[in-house]
Amino acid sequence: MSSPSAGKRRIDTDVIKLIESKHEVTICGGLNEFHVKFYGPKGTAYEGGIWRVRVDLPDRYPFKSPSIGFMNRIFHPNIDESSGTVCLDVINQAWTALYDLANIFDSFLPQLLAYPNPQDPLNNEAAKLYLHQREDFNERCAEYVRKFASEDAIASIVKDQYREFDDEEENDTGNDSDSTISDFSEDETNGMEF
Repeated sequence: MSSPSAGKRRIDTDVIKLIESKHEVTICGGLNEFHVKFYGPKGTAYEGGIWRVRVDLPDRYPFKSPSIGFMNRIFHPNIDESSGTVCLDVINQAWTALYDLANIFDSFLPQLLAYPNPQDPLNNEAAKLYLHQREDFNERCAEYVRKFASEDAIASIVKDQYREFDDEEENDTGNDSDSTISDFSEDETNGMEF
Protein backbone atom coordinates (compact mmCIF):
# COMPACT_ATOMS: atom_id res chain seq x y z
CA MET A 1 0.00 0.00 0.00
CA SER A 2 1.46 3.37 -0.98
CA SER A 3 1.67 6.26 1.43
CA PRO A 4 -0.54 9.29 0.90
CA SER A 5 0.86 12.19 -1.11
CA ALA A 6 2.09 15.32 0.63
CA GLY A 7 -1.00 17.19 -0.59
CA LYS A 8 -3.33 14.51 0.79
CA ARG A 9 -1.53 14.56 4.15
CA ARG A 10 -1.86 18.36 4.27
CA ILE A 11 -5.59 18.16 3.56
CA ASP A 12 -5.98 15.53 6.29
CA THR A 13 -4.01 17.67 8.74
CA ASP A 14 -5.93 20.86 7.94
CA VAL A 15 -9.36 19.22 8.20
CA ILE A 16 -8.41 17.63 11.53
CA LYS A 17 -7.10 20.97 12.80
CA LEU A 18 -10.39 22.61 11.77
CA ILE A 19 -12.40 19.97 13.63
CA GLU A 20 -10.14 20.21 16.70
CA SER A 21 -10.66 23.97 16.79
CA LYS A 22 -14.33 23.19 17.51
CA HIS A 23 -15.77 23.83 14.06
CA GLU A 24 -18.58 21.55 12.97
CA VAL A 25 -17.48 19.95 9.69
CA THR A 26 -19.71 17.86 7.44
CA ILE A 27 -17.87 15.82 4.81
CA CYS A 28 -19.76 15.79 1.49
CA GLY A 29 -17.67 14.10 -1.18
CA GLY A 30 -14.42 13.02 0.39
CA LEU A 31 -12.11 15.38 2.21
CA ASN A 32 -11.91 17.76 -0.74
CA GLU A 33 -15.52 18.88 -0.34
CA PHE A 34 -17.15 19.71 2.96
CA HIS A 35 -19.31 22.22 4.81
CA VAL A 36 -18.41 24.15 7.95
CA LYS A 37 -20.88 25.68 10.38
CA PHE A 38 -19.77 29.30 10.86
CA TYR A 39 -21.05 31.65 13.56
CA GLY A 40 -21.32 35.42 13.14
CA PRO A 41 -18.67 37.25 15.16
CA LYS A 42 -19.69 38.91 18.42
CA GLY A 43 -20.03 42.67 18.31
CA THR A 44 -20.92 42.72 14.60
CA ALA A 45 -24.18 43.06 12.69
CA TYR A 46 -23.88 39.29 12.10
CA GLU A 47 -23.80 38.28 15.77
CA GLY A 48 -26.17 35.40 16.45
CA GLY A 49 -26.14 34.22 12.83
CA ILE A 50 -25.18 30.72 11.79
CA TRP A 51 -24.07 29.98 8.25
CA ARG A 52 -23.15 26.85 6.41
CA VAL A 53 -20.03 27.54 4.37
CA ARG A 54 -19.12 25.29 1.44
CA VAL A 55 -15.41 24.47 1.06
CA ASP A 56 -13.95 22.90 -2.07
CA LEU A 57 -10.25 22.10 -2.00
CA PRO A 58 -8.50 22.09 -5.38
CA ASP A 59 -6.11 19.32 -6.38
CA ARG A 60 -3.17 21.66 -5.82
CA TYR A 61 -4.17 22.64 -2.27
CA PRO A 62 -2.42 24.11 -0.22
CA PHE A 63 -0.58 25.84 -3.08
CA LYS A 64 -3.89 26.88 -4.65
CA SER A 65 -6.56 28.51 -2.50
CA PRO A 66 -9.78 26.76 -1.51
CA SER A 67 -13.08 27.82 -2.97
CA ILE A 68 -15.53 28.92 -0.28
CA GLY A 69 -19.09 30.15 -0.39
CA PHE A 70 -21.95 30.87 1.99
CA MET A 71 -24.82 28.44 1.45
CA ASN A 72 -27.47 30.43 3.27
CA ARG A 73 -28.07 34.08 2.45
CA ILE A 74 -26.03 36.86 4.01
CA PHE A 75 -26.17 40.61 3.40
CA HIS A 76 -22.57 41.79 3.03
CA PRO A 77 -20.72 44.06 0.56
CA ASN A 78 -18.11 41.38 -0.26
CA ILE A 79 -20.36 38.34 -0.50
CA ASP A 80 -22.59 37.69 -3.50
CA GLU A 81 -26.11 37.29 -2.16
CA SER A 82 -27.31 34.74 -4.72
CA SER A 83 -24.23 32.49 -5.07
CA GLY A 84 -22.57 33.01 -1.68
CA THR A 85 -19.24 33.69 -3.39
CA VAL A 86 -16.77 35.53 -1.17
CA CYS A 87 -14.55 38.36 -2.40
CA LEU A 88 -11.57 38.27 -0.05
CA ASP A 89 -8.07 39.06 -1.33
CA VAL A 90 -6.31 36.82 1.17
CA ILE A 91 -8.21 33.82 -0.23
CA ASN A 92 -8.61 34.84 -3.87
CA GLN A 93 -5.25 36.48 -4.62
CA ALA A 94 -2.81 36.51 -1.69
CA TRP A 95 -3.20 32.88 -0.59
CA THR A 96 -0.01 31.01 0.31
CA ALA A 97 0.62 27.48 1.54
CA LEU A 98 1.40 29.01 4.95
CA TYR A 99 -2.33 29.52 5.48
CA ASP A 100 -4.65 26.70 6.47
CA LEU A 101 -8.38 26.10 6.78
CA ALA A 102 -8.46 27.20 10.42
CA ASN A 103 -7.12 30.62 9.32
CA ILE A 104 -10.18 31.03 7.10
CA PHE A 105 -12.73 30.32 9.83
CA ASP A 106 -10.88 31.73 12.84
CA SER A 107 -9.45 34.89 11.25
CA PHE A 108 -10.25 35.71 7.62
CA LEU A 109 -14.06 35.34 7.62
CA PRO A 110 -14.58 36.93 11.07
CA GLN A 111 -12.43 39.89 9.97
CA LEU A 112 -14.38 40.19 6.71
CA LEU A 113 -17.69 40.31 8.56
CA ALA A 114 -16.35 42.80 11.12
CA TYR A 115 -14.65 45.05 8.56
CA PRO A 116 -16.27 44.88 5.11
CA ASN A 117 -14.51 46.45 2.13
CA PRO A 118 -17.25 48.43 0.36
CA GLN A 119 -14.72 49.67 -2.22
CA ASP A 120 -14.57 46.18 -3.81
CA PRO A 121 -18.19 44.96 -3.62
CA LEU A 122 -19.93 41.88 -4.89
CA ASN A 123 -23.17 43.25 -3.46
CA ASN A 124 -23.51 46.91 -4.53
CA GLU A 125 -26.63 47.54 -2.46
CA ALA A 126 -24.91 46.34 0.72
CA ALA A 127 -21.83 48.45 -0.09
CA LYS A 128 -23.91 51.61 -0.59
CA LEU A 129 -25.83 51.10 2.63
CA TYR A 130 -22.62 50.36 4.52
CA LEU A 131 -21.01 53.57 3.26
CA HIS A 132 -23.97 55.96 3.47
CA GLN A 133 -26.62 54.53 5.78
CA ARG A 134 -24.86 52.39 8.36
CA GLU A 135 -27.91 52.06 10.61
CA ASP A 136 -30.01 50.75 7.69
CA PHE A 137 -27.15 48.40 6.76
CA ASN A 138 -27.06 46.99 10.31
CA GLU A 139 -30.84 46.57 10.33
CA ARG A 140 -30.76 44.70 6.99
CA CYS A 141 -27.97 42.41 8.28
CA ALA A 142 -30.01 41.67 11.42
CA GLU A 143 -33.07 40.93 9.26
CA TYR A 144 -31.05 38.46 7.17
CA VAL A 145 -29.69 36.83 10.31
CA ARG A 146 -33.26 36.33 11.59
CA LYS A 147 -34.59 35.02 8.26
CA PHE A 148 -31.70 33.04 6.81
CA ALA A 149 -29.03 32.39 9.45
CA SER A 150 -30.70 30.32 12.14
CA GLU A 151 -30.51 26.65 13.10
CA ASP A 152 -33.82 26.19 11.23
CA ALA A 153 -32.33 27.76 8.07
CA ILE A 154 -29.32 25.44 8.31
CA ALA A 155 -31.59 22.42 8.78
CA SER A 156 -33.57 23.48 5.72
CA ILE A 157 -30.38 23.63 3.63
CA VAL A 158 -29.37 20.14 4.74
CA LYS A 159 -32.87 18.80 4.04
CA ASP A 160 -32.83 20.35 0.54
CA GLN A 161 -29.42 18.80 -0.19
CA TYR A 162 -30.60 15.34 0.78
CA ARG A 163 -33.75 15.83 -1.31
CA GLU A 164 -31.61 16.82 -4.34
CA PHE A 165 -29.40 13.78 -3.78
CA ASP A 166 -32.46 11.50 -3.58
CA ASP A 167 -33.89 13.07 -6.75
CA GLU A 168 -30.59 12.49 -8.57
CA GLU A 169 -30.58 8.85 -7.49
CA GLU A 170 -34.17 8.38 -8.72
CA ASN A 171 -33.31 9.93 -12.10
CA ASP A 172 -30.13 7.89 -12.45
CA THR A 173 -30.19 5.54 -15.44
CA GLY A 174 -28.97 2.74 -13.23
CA ASN A 175 -25.49 2.37 -14.71
CA ASP A 176 -23.36 2.88 -11.60
CA SER A 177 -20.18 1.81 -13.39
CA ASP A 178 -20.13 5.14 -15.25
CA SER A 179 -19.89 7.15 -12.04
CA THR A 180 -16.64 9.05 -11.60
CA ILE A 181 -17.36 10.72 -8.26
CA SER A 182 -17.67 8.85 -5.02
CA ASP A 183 -20.21 10.33 -2.59
CA PHE A 184 -19.94 9.49 1.06
CA SER A 185 -22.77 9.88 3.54
CA GLU A 186 -22.03 11.21 7.02
CA ASP A 187 -22.35 7.69 8.42
CA GLU A 188 -19.78 6.38 5.93
CA THR A 189 -17.27 9.08 6.83
CA ASN A 190 -17.49 8.49 10.59
CA GLY A 191 -14.96 5.69 10.40
CA MET A 192 -12.72 7.40 7.86
CA GLU A 193 -9.12 7.67 8.83
CA PHE A 194 -7.89 11.24 8.52
